[in-house]
Amino acid sequence: MNDQQPWLVSSLIVLGSMALLLLLRNLLFRILHRITRKTETRIDDLLVAGLRIPSLFLVMVLSMYIGIRMANLPESWFAYATRGMHLSIIFAITMGLANVSGRLLAYFLKQVELPISVTSLLLAVVKAVIYVIGVLIILNYLGISIAPLITALGVGGLAMALALQDTLSNLFAGIHIMAEQAIRVGDFIQLEGGQEGYVEDIGWRTTRIRMLPNNMVVVPNNKLSQSVITNYYLPEQKMVLQLPVNVSYASDPDQVERVLLEEVKKAQAEVPGLLAEPAPLVRLLPGFGDSSLNFSLLCHIREIADQNPVMNELNKRILKRFRQEGIEFPYPTRTVYLRDERTA
Repeated sequence: MNDQQPWLVSSLIVLGSMALLLLLRNLLFRILHRITRKTETRIDDLLVAGLRIPSLFLVMVLSMYIGIRMANLPESWFAYATRGMHLSIIFAITMGLANVSGRLLAYFLKQVELPISVTSLLLAVVKAVIYVIGVLIILNYLGISIAPLITALGVGGLAMALALQDTLSNLFAGIHIMAEQAIRVGDFIQLEGGQEGYVEDIGWRTTRIRMLPNNMVVVPNNKLSQSVITNYYLPEQKMVLQLPVNVSYASDPDQVERVLLEEVKKAQAEVPGLLAEPAPLVRLLPGFGDSSLNFSLLCHIREIADQNPVMNELNKRILKRFRQEGIEFPYPTRTVYLRDERTA
């Protein structure tokens, strides 16, 4: 029983210290939340949010350290406890910086409006750099030489690169996509195979694209970097909508052009996504069809997502106006001549 008494006392001290520190931690975060609510910047809010998990780790470590220091344990344990305490503090700071870095990076890029997409790959790279720095500091504190470790990692890294060739190919392809900025998070793109949708995220292995029916297409980064892609958000989101309008040959071309322009100008103030500038145009193109005059109505819309709603509304307005003006839509006709061989 006497041999177990120090362990029992140490356990009780650890539990009591942990309860007290958790209480102080909750009180501290409540005070910090009240302070951050009064400030205009969101940086302090992001810092507080990023320190929640590391603070729990520090509470656990501090509780164990207090339990070892206050209990009747061998003196040799104190040196190990002190070293473990220092290592834990370094690791907690590294964890906190890694958590905060992602939030701060996203906030900074949004504030300065840099043309850099905040992707999971970018956040993972930033966190990896911070963790590597933290590990190097820990190794230096332990007195472990880094040079032999780097040499061993170089030899092992070559074998790992051969084994993970596809994974590394996707990783570097994702970095290339982000650096080139040909595809950004939020862009509406169309793949070579016909799939189209919004870029949700560019990860370390795949890129996720949310299609208009709300389905998700997952494309490996190396396949995406080698595909022919149409980005409807570059160089800008505004785009030209070309609406074909076919009328009969009996129609007056000048009247058709006037009616189309009038209907588009009326719709500009009423249809969301339809832009007044640049001004709409009507052209007799592609021109003469088999049984109709083929016009093209050109107008500008805000973005690709407005294409179908705007086209739907314009079609209904044009149909009603053509009926009022007596402009007819043609029906396909074909004249067939029969040759009688007996009279030839």
